[in-house]
Amino acid sequence: MVVLGIDPGYERLGIAIVEKKPEDKVGLLLYSSCFKTSSTLPFEDRLQLLGEEVERVIEQFQPNILSIEKLFFNSNQKTATNVAEARGVIIYEAKRALLEVFQFTPLQVKTSLSGYGRASKDQLTKMVNLLIKIDKKISYDDEYDAIALCLTYLANSNYLKTRR
Repeated sequence: MVVLGIDPGYERLGIAIVEKKPEDKVGLLLYSSCFKTSSTLPFEDRLQLLGEEVERVIEQFQPNILSIEKLFFNSNQKTATNVAEARGVIIYEAKRALLEVFQFTPLQVKTSLSGYGRASKDQLTKMVNLLIKIDKKISYDDEYDAIALCLTYLANSNYLKTRR
């Protein structure tokens, strides 16, 4: 099974690919990145670039699953709306490639990986590093969040399959 994890955003998009074979305990990180778009571009162009990047990653790694963070509304309605539109592009690309889509709240991610729903970013990052081997320096939390979304799906996959 190959899982595509995405921490959605339109300025920074966390992307990760984790492969898990039946004999693996957790999985192998095949790819992770933080894809950025320029604030000088029109929003529609940024959405197009996000879609093209997601399509490229799907074509390269052939995942079966998309694990994406659910949107929670913050006080900035414009930002929330733009992130919702970015999520729409991402989910569209995933469905176009026939991926199953699973959505997780930040609380579900934190609980799945640390056992504590109010874990800090630092605690979550430490857990991700304990759970999966990462052979590079990661500069943005978005990338860690994408890896965490892959691991969350894998931690819950047996339960999720029976609930559908």
